[in-house]
Amino acid sequence: MSSKKKPRRGKLSEEEIDNTIEAHAGDDSKWGTPIRVRKKGSASLSIPAELAARAAFLARLHREENVVDWLTRIIKERVEMEEVAFIEAKRELSARRSV
Repeated sequence: MSSKKKPRRGKLSEEEIDNTIEAHAGDDSKWGTPIRVRKKGSASLSIPAELAARAAFLARLHREENVVDWLTRIIKERVEMEEVAFIEAKRELSARRSV
């Protein structure tokens, strides 16, 4: 008795998607009409005027042309540090519980 694999329903892994795209890259018949993807609008953030002035000063000090770009980079760095700290704290808590 031979059994056929049932087609998988659900999301493909990134590797499966990459393999499919590479296999069909040269075959124009496999591609539909292009779609346009729009970037979501940026979120706005309100900060006190004094803090904005301090941030603008520091952005200039760091030779950043745009205070928004500098703030974005600083916030991203801080969020990444907080995420690492959270993961480490979670790992430590888990290790303590298992002892």
